Amino acid sequence: MRWIDVRSDTVTTPTEEMRKAMYEAEVGDDVYGDDPTVNRLEALAAEMVGKEAALFVPSGTFGNQLALLTHTKRGDEVIVPDSNHIFVHEVGAAAVIASVQLRTIESPNGMPSIEKLRASIRGKDIHYPDTGLICMENAHSSGRVLPLEYLESVKKLADEFSIPVHLDGARIFNAAIASKVDVKKIAATADSVMFCLSKGLAAPVGSILAGSKKFIEKARKGRKLMGGGMRQAGILAAAGIVALEKMIDRLEEDHENAKLLAEMLSEIPGLQLMKDQLDINMVYFSLETHEPDLVIKEMKRAGIKINPPEGGMYRLVTNKDVVRADILKITNTFKEIVTSGV
Repeated sequence: MRWIDVRSDTVTTPTEEMRKAMYEAEVGDDVYGDDPTVNRLEALAAEMVGKEAALFVPSGTFGNQLALLTHTKRGDEVIVPDSNHIFVHEVGAAAVIASVQLRTIESPNGMPSIEKLRASIRGKDIHYPDTGLICMENAHSSGRVLPLEYLESVKKLADEFSIPVHLDGARIFNAAIASKVDVKKIAATADSVMFCLSKGLAAPVGSILAGSKKFIEKARKGRKLMGGGMRQAGILAAAGIVALEKMIDRLEEDHENAKLLAEMLSEIPGLQLMKDQLDINMVYFSLETHEPDLVIKEMKRAGIKINPPEGGMYRLVTNKDVVRADILKITNTFKEIVTSGV
C-alpha cells in the first residue's frame, strides 16, 4: 500500500540521485575538518545564502540551539515571538543548552511590531538580564512568509542596540520562492541563519547553520560540545549537496499543490480554511464538527497520514512525494468523512 503522508515535509524520502551520491561519497573525519564532501556542502551552503561560512549540523533544532549557544552567554535573555519554533517546539532546549531565558512576544504570525520589539529590549539595570539575541522565523510555521521590509526593520533595530539576530530559516527557500525575493536578501537580515536540508529539499538528514567565519568557528566547537561531531558525515552531506543543487526550484510545485488542496477543501461544509496562511506548502483549517481521533483513523484507513490538530487547527503539508492525484484523494476522503457523519 502506498501511503500519502501530509504530516510534514520532513517525511520526504531521498531521491535516487541522493542515494547514489551517498553511496559514492568521498569521506574523511569531519571533526578534523577532513571530510571533503562535508566541506563542499558547507562552502556551497554559505555561498547560496551569502554568508562567509557554514556548518553542517544534524537537525534544525540542533542548528537553532547551537546559534543560541554561540551568540549568547549564560543568563542572557533572547527575544522571540511566542509562535516561533524555537519557543514552541524545541523542548525548552534554550534553558538546558545555552542557559538563557526566552522573552516571548505574543504574535501568532511571528511578526510582533517593531515597537513591541523595542520595548522588550532590556535597559542597563543591575536587576535585568542582558538582551543577547533576537530570533525571527521565515517562512513562519503558520504558513506565512514575513515581508523582507519587516525583517530589515528588525535588523535595523537590533543593530541600533548592537544585538545580533538569528533567523530560523528552516524553510527559507520556500520563503524566497513564495515572495520572489533572492534568498541572500532574506539571509542578510540576520547575523546567522539556520535552514533545513531534510524538509522540502528531501535530504534524509541534516541542516545548515551559516554566519560569519568567526561565528562559525565558535559554533564548530559548540557543535562538538553538543555531540554533533559526526565523523565521516560526507555520506549524509552528499545528499545535502544534491538537495541544494537540484531540489530548490521544485518547491514551487509544493506551493501550487497546497493552494489546490486549500481550494478543494474550502468547498467542504463545516471545514474552516485559514485563507491567510497559504504562502508556502502548508494548509491550515479547523473541523470542529468531528472528533480528531476519528478523523485521523478514517484518513489512515484510506492510506493518508495526517497529524492531530494543534490548538484546534489541522495542518496538511505538501511535499515532493505528494502528487496531484493525491490532492484529489485527500479532499475526497475528507468530504466522505464529513458527509458520512463519522
